[in-house]
Amino acid sequence: MLIAPPLSLYIHIPWCVKKCPYCDFNSHAAGGTIPQDAYVTALLADLDQDLADFGGAIGDRTLGSIFFGGGTPSLFSPDAIGRILQGVQARLPFANANEITLETNPGTVEHGRMDGYRAAGVNRLSFGVQSFDDAMLRKLGRIHSAAEAVHAVDEARAAGFDNFNIDLMYALPGQDLAGAQRDIEQAIALSPTHISHYQLTIEPNTEFAARPPQLPDSDAAWDMQEHCQQLLAQASYAQYEISAYARSGWRSRHNLNYWHFGDYLGIGAGAHGKMTDAGSATIRRRAKQRTPRSFLDNAGSPRAIASDAQVAECDLAFEYMMNALRLIEGVPIGELCERTGLQASSFGAALEQARARGWIEENDKRLRTTETGQRFLNDVIGLFLPDSGTSHA
Repeated sequence: MLIAPPLSLYIHIPWCVKKCPYCDFNSHAAGGTIPQDAYVTALLADLDQDLADFGGAIGDRTLGSIFFGGGTPSLFSPDAIGRILQGVQARLPFANANEITLETNPGTVEHGRMDGYRAAGVNRLSFGVQSFDDAMLRKLGRIHSAAEAVHAVDEARAAGFDNFNIDLMYALPGQDLAGAQRDIEQAIALSPTHISHYQLTIEPNTEFAARPPQLPDSDAAWDMQEHCQQLLAQASYAQYEISAYARSGWRSRHNLNYWHFGDYLGIGAGAHGKMTDAGSATIRRRAKQRTPRSFLDNAGSPRAIASDAQVAECDLAFEYMMNALRLIEGVPIGELCERTGLQASSFGAALEQARARGWIEENDKRLRTTETGQRFLNDVIGLFLPDSGTSHA
């Protein structure tokens, strides 16, 4: 039986100061004045459109988390962020202890602005630091320095933020094991509640794809990951997802909702959403127009919707596992059935293959990837594709 899961909201701010050479997100160099007021109006019109279309499916659910992503949301003023949040709350009730995250580029932090974001309702920050090595930051095309990253964290703490994430990447161009460890040690020294630690990969349609830098080989990257994981564990940062580490009680609620195949509305240029309608036993995915101009011109009308389709039953197993198997503790088998509407037997052939290869184990009615499965996660998830040779009917 399909049961409606928790609900979140993703808000996309598409502008940034400059496009980083590794970035494949829907971000656009500002190149002038950003139309903040017009975009705030467009975001709320976009939300109204989604609520008109999905209101019956949403029912009486409350928002458990809100995430401002980008681009660089911290290019928007605290007043603009506050008006967005006020508009959202006037339309959808917030859950108790609602988590509201703002992605922040350390190079865009101004004195006093952190106080404004906190007053606007933001209660969690995510700093896109990537490295504390200035040479590495230049290679990555970042606009901030290591000193500015430390300053941004200090400003946030002075403004009263006790919940913040630091994003770091490893296996950077020319990086060695000692460099990767220094980055982790510096992050730990700043005592964030959460650290995201990603391997740099070359994505299609990026500057790095056109002119690839020399990256550490896979064995060197694996050594970096293992050694950094040890440092994080020693500092009481528990790994709960492939790239996510948190101190006790500070896991990202918003990302957990994604990984547990929860529902989320997505508003803004290029934003994606997923909505479960328990009444009709359907799950839909919707995406908005990607370019800021097209979104601004069409927000609040069906023309702002770039795609909108029901997830086919044959794709549900893959869609669920693509998220859930990233979790280190795994997921309850009962949740798998409740959030896809599928029977556990539908996954039988794929699960059997994964177990036989030592990639998945089942304990206390939970499925989780083994250490080997985590290393070969793409192969594990691929077993659940409709054309993988296994049955999900």
